[in-house]
Amino acid sequence: MPKRVDHAQRRAHITDALVRVAAAQGLHAVTMRAVAGEAGMSLNLVQYYFETKAQLMHAALERLEQQSHERWAHRLDRLPRPVTARAFIDTFLAEALPTDTASRGFHLVWTSYAVLAMTDPELAAQPFVAGPDRLEAQLAEVLEQAQRDGAMDTERDAPREAAHLLSLSHGLGTSVLVGQRTAPAALDILHDHLDRLFTDPSRDRLGRKAATKRSRS
Repeated sequence: MPKRVDHAQRRAHITDALVRVAAAQGLHAVTMRAVAGEAGMSLNLVQYYFETKAQLMHAALERLEQQSHERWAHRLDRLPRPVTARAFIDTFLAEALPTDTASRGFHLVWTSYAVLAMTDPELAAQPFVAGPDRLEAQLAEVLEQAQRDGAMDTERDAPREAAHLLSLSHGLGTSVLVGQRTAPAALDILHDHLDRLFTDPSRDRLGRKAATKRSRS
């Protein structure tokens, strides 16, 4: 009886190999042959699952995004209920910083991908900004709930504040990645921004519904 192949697991194995190559040599040095060697597979087998390097790189980015969301969900699961909007966003900011191997890999690949996509038409054709757009919309939804709860000034523009948070976390994440500042120093800056953003944490009740939705995404 022929051995049953788990194609999803094999695709994940290949994308994980790409991340290891990128972490060691930089995303610009990634080739299909190098990934095949790291994965312990033939080049033809890698090309069976990913016809082009752009497809492979985008799949690796999606897997890293999924893993980051799972780590964020685990952080949320450890929080007392109901989860406040401030705590919800605080866990996102903590996960967004490159503080360990997994988060550093995500930030390195994401940043490198963004730079390469500016000059590589094949990479630019991939739906690169879909993930950040989803995250920005989710943060805006949480901030709007904080406004309804009276925890954030209603004069603030929630979607714009969500864009600020995402941009700030990306910028500080890069500064940590290149050694400009430490992760604790970056977190201090982020927490200072949240202190100015939220007006009355005691009235902030995001609740179980939003936390459960986030954990399942």
